[in-house]
Amino acid sequence: MSTPFPTGRRPRVGIGGMSVRSATFSPHRTTYDDFRVTRGAELLARDAWTRPDGDLSGPVEWVPLLHAVAVPGGPVEPEAYRRLKGELVDRIRQAGPLDGLVHELHGAMGVVGLEDAEADLTEAVRETLGPRALISAAMDPHGNVSRRLATALDLVTAHRPAAGQDAARTRERAARKLVERLAAGKGRPHLAWVQVPVLLPGERTSPRLEPARSLYGRPASIEELDGIVDAAVWAGWPWADEPRCKAAVVVTGDDPALAVEQARSLATEYWDLRQDFVFAAPAGDADECVEAAVASPARPFLISDTGDNPAAGGAGDLPYMLGRLLAHEDLAAGRVTALHTGITDPAAVAECFAAGVGAGVRLSVGGTHGPYEPYEPYELSGEVVALREADEVGGDVAAVRRGGVTAVLVSRRKPFRSRADFGELDPRGYDLVVVKAGCPAPELSDLAADWRLALTPGAVDQNLPRLGHRRVERPLFPLDPHMPAPDLTPELL
Repeated sequence: MSTPFPTGRRPRVGIGGMSVRSATFSPHRTTYDDFRVTRGAELLARDAWTRPDGDLSGPVEWVPLLHAVAVPGGPVEPEAYRRLKGELVDRIRQAGPLDGLVHELHGAMGVVGLEDAEADLTEAVRETLGPRALISAAMDPHGNVSRRLATALDLVTAHRPAAGQDAARTRERAARKLVERLAAGKGRPHLAWVQVPVLLPGERTSPRLEPARSLYGRPASIEELDGIVDAAVWAGWPWADEPRCKAAVVVTGDDPALAVEQARSLATEYWDLRQDFVFAAPAGDADECVEAAVASPARPFLISDTGDNPAAGGAGDLPYMLGRLLAHEDLAAGRVTALHTGITDPAAVAECFAAGVGAGVRLSVGGTHGPYEPYEPYELSGEVVALREADEVGGDVAAVRRGGVTAVLVSRRKPFRSRADFGELDPRGYDLVVVKAGCPAPELSDLAADWRLALTPGAVDQNLPRLGHRRVERPLFPLDPHMPAPDLTPELL
């Protein structure tokens, strides 16, 4: 791209933002130390297009600010949020006049005592940048787009085809669209925004399957229309209890009538498909999944303990699934083996290290971050079979075997995504493998001969009515399955 900036100088564009998924039903709290903060040259080196030889570093002067990202968890502590927000705003102020900002958000950040955290952050950024600078946001499709947030943005796009697979490409798309407008001397396009009163977990809106595959494929084709800049769909964040939590559509364009038409079409399609979305695998309660796994000849058979998934913000300390495994006669007797990973309990891990490998222990496992009624800590007696110090994510790790079940305990919340995460314990040597996850990461999916989604309790319960939302706007599907058809007329912002 070589089109000069109309003023005869290169536009100055900042890069920054703050991203985390927060499960507001979780007793866990996200602190400042949970964030990985990238600044300066390190931020510029992250993407090819911002490096000195990158194709966008000719037409644009990139100004690195601050980007903070944390592992999903419970709501962010207010002081941590204020500290990071304050530094981002200060860096914008110190950078001098900026013509634009590539703004990285998730859409599901929760802060204790604050509603619509991304809108709060973006309004502070907007006030500091001034009204003429263009803000182009790159977001996760499992976030929320409130009217308040959309109003503070000039361009906004979301991952295609799915969260976790397209973050870098989404960031680049947001940057390129911003640079194109600055280079052409164009101002803010029209944003046709509409929320859809549907709130479904990602495991039921996976683009691996229809109808989500086709629905999430439409924005790219809409973008090709003359007069359209971008189109995006958000499923919303089901594990928070805020009025903004619902699906949303934003179509951005220079042709306002076309943007509204396409936004209405996407929103209507989403609503019409609401009952057709399916889980990415057969699903059932814990006992149904355990029974199916024990009876199956497929080995290893993977079960996702979905309700306490730390990758979605769960506390990771609920031992419910461990109790259901040991309640099965064949597993308790050792006729069938299972490896259950990632129960967070630093005190229990410390007891295992004090006892040593081969020793018998009696542990009270779970409830590290607070009680999750009516589920109590699990009284686990067994043999310590493995110890590992200073895992990069999980801290100290201990494995305890009782009957045919080996429970892996971690001192810090840790999603198990790859073979390496299991250390010396080879998951291929067990009949069943249970991970605290939603849809398993590709490496585990490839390892599994078959799998099930266990609809277990927890802060990220897939059974949304069981969570007890009180502050979301009603009616809302599936909390209100027989609600009337909504008005899906987009608002032009």
